[in-house]
This record gives sequence, C-alpha cells and structure tokens, in this order.
Amino acid sequence: MTTVLYPGTFNPIHNGHADLVERAANLFDNVVLGIATSPHKSPSELIVRVKLAQEVLSHIKNVEVVGFNTLTVDFANEIGASVILKGIRTVTDFDYEFQMLNMNRALQPRIETIFLAPSEENSYISSSLIRQIAGYGGDIRQFVHPSVATALKNNEIG
Repeated sequence: MTTVLYPGTFNPIHNGHADLVERAANLFDNVVLGIATSPHKSPSELIVRVKLAQEVLSHIKNVEVVGFNTLTVDFANEIGASVILKGIRTVTDFDYEFQMLNMNRALQPRIETIFLAPSEENSYISSSLIRQIAGYGGDIRQFVHPSVATALKNNEIG
C-alpha cells in the first residue's frame, strides 16, 4: 500500500487544497494531510487547523489529517509515506518546491516528491490571499468550506 504525504501549513485549507487531496486519493492507497506547526502561531491554532481540515476532507475515505512539528521527511518516515505531494500553481511555486525536493532527497533519498497542479478553477487561490480578503471583511465563501469561512470570520485562525 502506498502512502502519500501532502504537507503544508494549510492556513487556511481551501478548495485548491481539497481538490489536490481528492485527486491524490484516487492515485494512492492512503493520503495523509500533514499540517505543520507555524512558528508564528499558537499550538491551539494547529488544533483548529487540523479539525477544520478533518471536516473539509471527511467525505474522502482514505484520507487522514495529522499535525506535525518535525522535518517533513522525518514525518514522512514516521507515517510510512514513500511519496510527498506538493501543489504547484505558478513558476514561483515550482522554483521553491524544486529546491525543497532536492533538499528532501539529500536528507532522505528513498522518498519521492510529485507535483500536482490544481484544477483551473482553483489555480489562483492561495491561503495568504484568502486571509487578506477575510481580514478586510471580504466574501471568501467561494474559495473555502463554510466552516473555514466561519473560523476566519471569528478569528479562530489566520
């Protein structure tokens, strides 16, 4: 059975992330959405981000959401993942993620990294833009699950 790790801060998880998880769930036996701690956020916010992702992805049977606070390759080893999934929207994303791929390969050569592009309707969505729009009171409902929109509105994450 092949396990893929889709790591990130997912602050917040949005429709583009969910799209990639749904597609990965069709390609791999197990998908682990690994939510990394953020140095600028409290530990309680990680718990909120994990719970929101679990709710957003609850309709997918072979997906697990787990928080982590280690190197990505160490976490991949811990959960038995042989593949790391990264989403690529732009050339800038690719440049950064390719650098990370090579560093991860140097640290753990047995773990492969694959890139998936989001579907066209989600290709421009980013967590930072969603936080910015929400911060100004803008309507983000078309980009995120309703529970995520509520959490941002109530300043539970962000």
